[in-house]
Amino acid sequence: MNKIKILPDNLANQIAAGEVVERPASVIKELAENSIDAGAKRIQIDVELGGRRLMRVVDDGAGMVRDDAILSFERHATSKIKTLEDLSKIETLGFRGEALASIASVSKVELITKTPDEIAATRVYIEGGKLRDVKEAARSQGTTITVRDLFFNTPARRKFMRSEATENYHLTNIVTHYALANPEIAFTLTNNGREILRLSPAKDLRERAYQIFGASMIESLLPVSGGREFVAKITGYVSAPRERRTTRDAQYFFINGRFVRDKIIAGGLLEGFRSVLPHGVYPVAFLFLDVPLEEIDVNVHPAKTEVRFRRSEAISQR
Repeated sequence: MNKIKILPDNLANQIAAGEVVERPASVIKELAENSIDAGAKRIQIDVELGGRRLMRVVDDGAGMVRDDAILSFERHATSKIKTLEDLSKIETLGFRGEALASIASVSKVELITKTPDEIAATRVYIEGGKLRDVKEAARSQGTTITVRDLFFNTPARRKFMRSEATENYHLTNIVTHYALANPEIAFTLTNNGREILRLSPAKDLRERAYQIFGASMIESLLPVSGGREFVAKITGYVSAPRERRTTRDAQYFFINGRFVRDKIIAGGLLEGFRSVLPHGVYPVAFLFLDVPLEEIDVNVHPAKTEVRFRRSEAISQR
């Protein structure tokens, strides 16, 4: 009897979800990236019970037609890339075509979307990865995605979720990241009906940082600019030595507008402050690297927060 079998799609999606959907903040990250890629100018995010009960992202982006709305929940369905060559020049935040399928496999998802040319919006409802309903709905241009009861069908994953306060911290942090990276977009975040962030469009990074962190931090920031165009150019702000933190929580790194966690950037920043900050103390940083697409690989992990540089030593020296 054969021992090797092909996994059912639903089970394969749940396995993939283990990498993509680490916690509620992972869901908000993927949905916010889709909104940004869709050209949204306003993004509203609502969460309840640390994302366990509900997460909703509402945007005024391009929207989708009916067939695309249904197809978007299939694994590896994406509008971002079409050929192998596209992988070497990824300009969008999303591209793998895994996020919606993974999210829908471990939650109850309602998608309502409309393009400017359609008369009616399309509503798609999926529960545990199974398509339950498709029908017309009312909505202006854009997309609303509501995710309810995360991990309802994978209780082992649900047990590993942290406290509501911890999940709320990560949710606020991820929204802060994308608000910093996109100051021209208005962001609103509500938690259990209470407004946490309301950010109107800002003219630049400094104004957006002021909206989020206030005047006291802004006064301590020093502008950063440098690098080489064919390797990496860097812009942003770092704090003066008097602004000190005991954790790296106030360090925000972006590569080509993508939020990343990168040891090379973090190490280079720490090295630059080694002579002015004592051990165990960290600077505030908002650093944006502009890297030629052929110099970087963003297809390292499904979460898309890790990258691989073609010339990592040159990056660390910039």
